Amino acid sequence: MSPIDSLPPLREVIAEHGLRAKKELGQNFLLDLNLTARIARSAGDLSQVTVIEVGPGPGGLTRALLAAGARKVVAIERDDRTMPALAQIAEAYPGGQLEVIAADALEVDYAALADGRTKIVANLPYNIATPLLTGWLSQEPWPAWFESLTLMFQREVAERIVARPEDKAYGRLGVLAGWRSEARIVMNLDRNAFTPPPKVTSSVVHLVPRPVDGDVPVRAVEEVTRHAFGQRRKMIRQSLKGLGVPLDALFAMTGLKGDERAETLPVPTYIALARAVARLRD
Repeated sequence: MSPIDSLPPLREVIAEHGLRAKKELGQNFLLDLNLTARIARSAGDLSQVTVIEVGPGPGGLTRALLAAGARKVVAIERDDRTMPALAQIAEAYPGGQLEVIAADALEVDYAALADGRTKIVANLPYNIATPLLTGWLSQEPWPAWFESLTLMFQREVAERIVARPEDKAYGRLGVLAGWRSEARIVMNLDRNAFTPPPKVTSSVVHLVPRPVDGDVPVRAVEEVTRHAFGQRRKMIRQSLKGLGVPLDALFAMTGLKGDERAETLPVPTYIALARAVARLRD
């Protein structure tokens, strides 16, 4: 019998420990072990990998990651009610395969938790999913310390992550993700797969870091996209005025006319704009 087979069903665990999902914590528990197994597989081979999981709740995905052969799982959870359920999983996998850290996910030094090859796999609490992702994608130096991110989001957010120019969802998040990673949606999950069901469809996104030019500061990319998409219906000659640099020089350096709109510019153009802004300010 495998360790996962010796564990009680998740619904029994939730009932035993009174683990009613809390809206204020962004909790929606995924109890279908077939689905959690699919998410674990979408992260690739875990046998030589430390996996960092955020918001394990009663441990559905945690079980799947361990069953998939993860060398070690480090689970970050702020809800004290879940600790007995997670301790039960740890007992089923002796040898320290599961480490549970009671902490606020927004305050964790994730790089310090990396142990050799490391991946992040999580059913993220929806209320903190975007700031967590942007924090991981803004790591310096780059490529980051993690091999990949396999994360669940609301479908709307997932579409923003993988969006391309001319897509309705294309914006700042799509530029950041498109610059620093190869991102794709690997699966969608119906709302009824969760307890309680959220109001939206969910999607799992797999992101793999890719090398970028080191002369472009993240903060410059963030500033350029904030101005550009802050007035996305206007021509960039108008929306980029707030950058405080000579626009004629900026457009000459990047080959733009100034009559383009934010949603039409590809990711490399935003990186060129950010590089030019940084140089004009030197």
